[in-house]
Amino acid sequence: MFDEVKLKEALEAYKKEFYPYIWEDNYEGENFKWIAIKTFQDNWDIEAADFPDMLERALSKTDMLLVAAAFFPKAMILGFARSDPEGVRAMFRKLFDEDKDVVERIEKFKADSLNMLHTYGGKAKNHFQDEHVATIYLWLRYPDKYYIYRYGEAKKLAEAVGSDYKIKQGAYEDNLRNYIKLYDEVREVISHDEELISLLHSHLTDDCYQDTTYHTLTFDFSFYIRNYYSKGRTLYNKYDGWFPTDYSPEISVDDWVELLQDKSVFTPEALKIVKRMKDYGGQATCTQLSKKYGNTINFYNRGSVALAQRIIKKTNCPLSKKDDGSTRYWSVLYTGKYASSKDDGVFIWRLRDELSEAIDKVDLSSVPLYDKGENPSPDPKPTAPSYEPYTCEDFFNDVYMSAERYEMLRELLLNKMNVILQGPPGVGKTFSAKKLAYSIMGVRDDSRIEMVQFHQNYSYEDFIMGYRPDGDSFKLTEGIFYSFCQKAGEDSGRKYFFIIDEINRGNLSKILGELMMTIEKDYRNTEVTLAYNGKRFSVPDNLYIIGMMNTADRSLAMIDYALRRRFSFFNIVPGFDSDGFKKYQAGLKNEIFDALIEQVKKLNKAIAEDSSLGKDFMIGHSYFCGRSECTDVWMRSVVEFDIIPMLEEYWFDEPKNVSNWAINLRGVFNDK
Repeated sequence: MFDEVKLKEALEAYKKEFYPYIWEDNYEGENFKWIAIKTFQDNWDIEAADFPDMLERALSKTDMLLVAAAFFPKAMILGFARSDPEGVRAMFRKLFDEDKDVVERIEKFKADSLNMLHTYGGKAKNHFQDEHVATIYLWLRYPDKYYIYRYGEAKKLAEAVGSDYKIKQGAYEDNLRNYIKLYDEVREVISHDEELISLLHSHLTDDCYQDTTYHTLTFDFSFYIRNYYSKGRTLYNKYDGWFPTDYSPEISVDDWVELLQDKSVFTPEALKIVKRMKDYGGQATCTQLSKKYGNTINFYNRGSVALAQRIIKKTNCPLSKKDDGSTRYWSVLYTGKYASSKDDGVFIWRLRDELSEAIDKVDLSSVPLYDKGENPSPDPKPTAPSYEPYTCEDFFNDVYMSAERYEMLRELLLNKMNVILQGPPGVGKTFSAKKLAYSIMGVRDDSRIEMVQFHQNYSYEDFIMGYRPDGDSFKLTEGIFYSFCQKAGEDSGRKYFFIIDEINRGNLSKILGELMMTIEKDYRNTEVTLAYNGKRFSVPDNLYIIGMMNTADRSLAMIDYALRRRFSFFNIVPGFDSDGFKKYQAGLKNEIFDALIEQVKKLNKAIAEDSSLGKDFMIGHSYFCGRSECTDVWMRSVVEFDIIPMLEEYWFDEPKNVSNWAINLRGVFNDK
């Protein structure tokens, strides 16, 4: 049983989005499911003499189902069929034998696929023929009986409609039986919804399976539930609704007038943005503003965010927060909505009413409307670029590190001036280095950051100065570190940061030469004579050096004493248990992701306790970061192409250990 009210509400949302957003704009033809069935039905022949060719024709329209990043079931089954056509024919006979229990058939298909992998798979590590894929084959063969099974979709559907059938982690066999019963109940309601049936048949073309029992329509509905409805992501609101609707910066017209005349808040660039927005009619995309008035799209995008942050700092006004806890800065100035396919751009901003009214009360005649001569008013003199503020709080949101460790790292760099961030792969050493620099500067100013990567052939000539070919002769050329030191020295009032990735891969004594001593804190601004041009040179005392080193690199276990003596070493560790990562993880709201992280934490414990490895070889959190939405395809790709290959390198002489952990990691994508 299910909650009829909940199911009706979900169906109404689905119908409202069915056209044009689902079938037209969003998926560029969602009818691929129905096309795949018809193509399979038209070509399937279990007795075909050319079984591999027949199977390839039957599966020719299934790429959207059986091909994805890190997910290659179609290629694997076709490869097996080429190698052993009779064996694969027998596998499908057993899978399609309706006299046998469906769970037993699926398990047998998976077991036979594993045998095929061992016999014909070569270097392949996965046959990809899991229960999800097995149900795709069953659905293609018997589309009036089966639905495609995805644990996440079945679970979300059960929750959305308040079903008595529970889909839960660990209940593998029950889930495979219950999902069919659940979908059957939902299909019964769908089959009596004349409006939805009419929508379906008005979009099924001649190359589509006609789906008279609505099994595929039911599965499509469950896909919508998981990916949109359960997340509150309704496409019609996306196109039609201005948001946020429950937020105001609480700034009056008079306050806006005062802010518009405050040059520390509304810089000349900021005044251009709001004047052009007003001239455009009060609402526009950044693309539209860029095309009409000049400047880049980013000028309007980043400029609006930076302006909003200055207003927040000036007024201490309320903030609009996203679901993940981050700030929606632009909403101080605008309300917004997603653009439709008819608009030039992807997101529309609309001036807040109070700001729009205030603009009318301020004389902006001296602010140029156009950038390229169409406005007779001369452009003001160039001003210093405006950079987005960056605080310690921003650092904690970006880098999964505790406040105590951040303060320790910050003070270490400021006092020593040279720090090396060391740690296992994937802990975000390079990412952390740049964010650390931002947090000390207080702004995202990339002009004061330089980055280079060392390698075994990196030389003094690359880094400091040397002769390089110039036509028929050679020219004395300044290296990247020399140039950056000159730049920092001319701006002594501000801090500069030089970041060196893989610092232990270069011969630092050779690369720095006579400047080795001058990078030490006590010898900053101490001049030495350069070998090539004989001029005096020093490393300025406003330049900070951050190096990165991968502790899991066995070939670099021993590092130059000169390097170790002149730098402090700070360990960057996996941040899975940090408050920041937990907040990020909670925001994804993905049960499979949670299970995967738990497996990785167990794996890290095993690696740390392994006498041949240790903590320096643990798996870092950055492999799992930077996502606003968590998909099975992305998670599988991390496991298949990042984690498992790393384990194969770690335990190259212990294949059983690799195999066991590969099974554990892949197992999170099933509910077994």
